[in-house]
Amino acid sequence: MLSKIRNFWIIAHIDHGKSTLADRMLEITWTIDKRDLKAQTLDTMALEQERWITIKLTPVKMQWKGYELNLIDTPGHVDFQYEVSRTLASVEWALLVVDATQGIEAQTLSNVHMAIENNLDIIPVINKIDLPAADVDKVSEEIINLLWCKKEEIIPISAKTGMNVETVLDAVIERIREPRVFNKLEQNPNSELKALVFDSQYDTYRWVVSYVKVFSWEIKKWDTLHFINSSKKIEALDVWHFAPKYVSDPKIENWSVWYVVTGLKSIREAKVWDTLWKPENVEWPKDKVENAKAIEWFKKVTPFIFAWVFPINSDEYPQFVDAVEKLMLNDSALSIEPEVSPALGHGYRCGFLGLLHLDIVKERLDREFNMDVIITSPQVTYRIKTIWDKREEYGRFNPELVEIWWWKFTYVYISNPEDLPKRELYQSIEEPIAKCELITPSDYIGNLMQLAQERRWILVNQTFIDSSRVLITYELPMAELIWDFYDELKSLSSWYASMNYEFLKYKEDDLVKMDVLLAWDKVDALSLMCHRSQAAFLWWKITKKLKEVVPRALFAIAIQAAVWWKVVAREDISAMRKDVTAKLYGWDVSRKRKLLDKQKEWKKKMKQFGKVSLPSEAFIGLLKK
Repeated sequence: MLSKIRNFWIIAHIDHGKSTLADRMLEITWTIDKRDLKAQTLDTMALEQERWITIKLTPVKMQWKGYELNLIDTPGHVDFQYEVSRTLASVEWALLVVDATQGIEAQTLSNVHMAIENNLDIIPVINKIDLPAADVDKVSEEIINLLWCKKEEIIPISAKTGMNVETVLDAVIERIREPRVFNKLEQNPNSELKALVFDSQYDTYRWVVSYVKVFSWEIKKWDTLHFINSSKKIEALDVWHFAPKYVSDPKIENWSVWYVVTGLKSIREAKVWDTLWKPENVEWPKDKVENAKAIEWFKKVTPFIFAWVFPINSDEYPQFVDAVEKLMLNDSALSIEPEVSPALGHGYRCGFLGLLHLDIVKERLDREFNMDVIITSPQVTYRIKTIWDKREEYGRFNPELVEIWWWKFTYVYISNPEDLPKRELYQSIEEPIAKCELITPSDYIGNLMQLAQERRWILVNQTFIDSSRVLITYELPMAELIWDFYDELKSLSSWYASMNYEFLKYKEDDLVKMDVLLAWDKVDALSLMCHRSQAAFLWWKITKKLKEVVPRALFAIAIQAAVWWKVVAREDISAMRKDVTAKLYGWDVSRKRKLLDKQKEWKKKMKQFGKVSLPSEAFIGLLKK
């Protein structure tokens, strides 16, 4: 029997019309009334509406000509690529949407390759054909060279006006194969249920809600289910589909993408990449539970950018812990570890996929949980080649971060500069290198070459996509990506260039650790690793920036940058002066001098014992050079 279910997602770069096309599909299929339709309907967060980007994947069910169409609206930015990897495990095909005025971008190219590797069918679509600057023939040629498809297979549309969108829906039914056959498990698919948990969220009233893709059998309301990895037994309190609001249903059929209300209160028990399982025998034999195999289609995210997050008010730490853990359930790319700072108190060491991801997490903590936090300067993970004879000194490191080699050295992975061993304990420092692909108009190659020299890039390959656009492949340190690289790239290319990157390897280089001293007290949260050739610029820039954001006090404040406790740069903030002579009148010079001398003595004492409070704006301001 042929299945009438189609699971798909849309591959598109930012501002290529992905969310607009999803809106037209919802309108044409009458999933939502036109009167209730708004721009970016599936982008439910206020942050997504304001920034005009998709942050969180959102499934939605549509009906078209007797078929069930399950669309997963997925982010297109490189910092949310983990959302893409989870979507790939839940769909069978994809729509490739390309802007007729811009052509294929770097992130689109990366997602297409991921879709092809996962054996997904792709329907090419050219959007915005109604614009005066549209060049359909040129963009069609790019798609043909990428997918090796025929020109008549490419569907030209205008998502804004709805032109040819019905043709896209028809193509979904006619061209796409049935949902992926259940062929990766040894068990008989008709004897037990297995559903992949590809996302979860925390609902205030229903607690933990899991997004599932059913690969065999079906899930009914009040079914007894089992999380294989976490060994947690639950009852399905309800099953929903999203259209676009939650709609309750009696059951989830085979191959569908829906929601399950788990009834769990602990967010740690319903992790992403787990498998919901139900055997044929409802008595739950113990041996069968232990031998059940999970669906192994997910891979854990590996962040290479880390920052430390602390609540501004230490009394709010319990609320802060609850907020971060709930956010981590909704954002599976976020990784956390408890951390204690002498200056900032208790907090978390968080791993992010990029600066935009970091900024979004901060905004969501503020808006959704009303938590005002301090985020330190971001760091990448470095590999330290240590001396074998000093291996007993490494006990303070996490054993999972120590990689022992039998030929006289040990690798230690650190993301906090404060964990760097003493100079006599290690041989070298290795930094992570990324493979970066840039697509830019040929007119801006010179500007990007200049940027490459400043950022220690190594040119790998350069290929012309067509007569006016070029694909450039570089190898560059990931530490160069976590500052203002993206802003400079867009500025130098007049916002035409696009970028995609991925971790490649570790490479030894001349790296140093820089500390920041504020009123002669070291601020651990501002310590960072940098290349020796760029250290002088950073020393000057950081001290200048801190001078602007640190508030003045009644005593002079010294801001210093030091390498191995050798001060290399300094800025001073002059003391505030109270007008103690305002009450005097006439020419009583001796009285005036006495008050000024008394004030001078008090300032000396304050300079000796006074403490400087560093506001959160100082940390946020240092995220940019």
